[in-house]
Amino acid sequence: MNIILSSVLPVALIIAMGYVGNKTLKLDQSTLSQISVYILAPALVADSFYRTTISNDAALRLLLAYVLTTGIIYGGVVIISKLLKLSADDDKGLLAISLCPNNGNMGLSIIAFSLGNEGLERAVIYMIFSSVVLFGMLPAMLKGDSLMTSLKVTFKLPLIWSMVIGIILHFTKITLPFNLGKSLEWLGISAIPIALIILGMQLSKTKFEFGVGEFTATIGRLAIAPIIAYSVGRLVGLDGLDLQVLTLQTAMPTAVNAVIMIKEFGGNTTMVARTIIISTLMSFATLPLIIWLMTSPLV
Repeated sequence: MNIILSSVLPVALIIAMGYVGNKTLKLDQSTLSQISVYILAPALVADSFYRTTISNDAALRLLLAYVLTTGIIYGGVVIISKLLKLSADDDKGLLAISLCPNNGNMGLSIIAFSLGNEGLERAVIYMIFSSVVLFGMLPAMLKGDSLMTSLKVTFKLPLIWSMVIGIILHFTKITLPFNLGKSLEWLGISAIPIALIILGMQLSKTKFEFGVGEFTATIGRLAIAPIIAYSVGRLVGLDGLDLQVLTLQTAMPTAVNAVIMIKEFGGNTTMVARTIIISTLMSFATLPLIIWLMTSPLV
């Protein structure tokens, strides 16, 4: 119980502070978001790769498990869409909901509190894989652009280049002089609470309304997706911390970026926005259960 409370309550508190802060102080979310995207998140990625202790084999297995999990979820969405004869907008909305777990703002935070620094290293690697799908492949799926066009967008992301820098520093064993490594570490640490504050601010501006469609999509995001991830992880030989991170990151609620993608490339914006809210709120019930299951001696 302690590990569950210690993982979820700090995250909920910081999100609540962002919620209340935006209601009372009218904070500038765009500035905070830019600081997070262009400074803090890249620093966290670079620092995590710089200091990572995960083996190349474990990283490749995690990548394989993520790709297979994402492929299965995508295939499931296509089948459900055809069976239910969803409209084009609803189909795109369901796709964004299913393929965009909040493995940044919430995922990194939950895993940092529940699984420590070693878990966080793996969670950052998962986030990078997810970012490639989100910014490199999802636009092509939603708009019909070529994969090459979407990948060009991906390679403009600071997260990708910070990953490259972190990998170079890691493999060359370069020690940053004048305590610059500490600066990188501090910026990375700051990324997590700022991201949660931004999430709280976003929640404060969205009405809490949902229907059967949003509730069903939420169940898929919070319950079915992690079951798929766990099964795939076991299939490719993941265990221990690697399997826990894969499952937990896949169990996160829908990310705010999903509605940004839908607004930009088309789809049911209302359904996605409502699902973000309900999945985020419901995740505070489902994530403790998953953490308990994944940290149980029986798993």
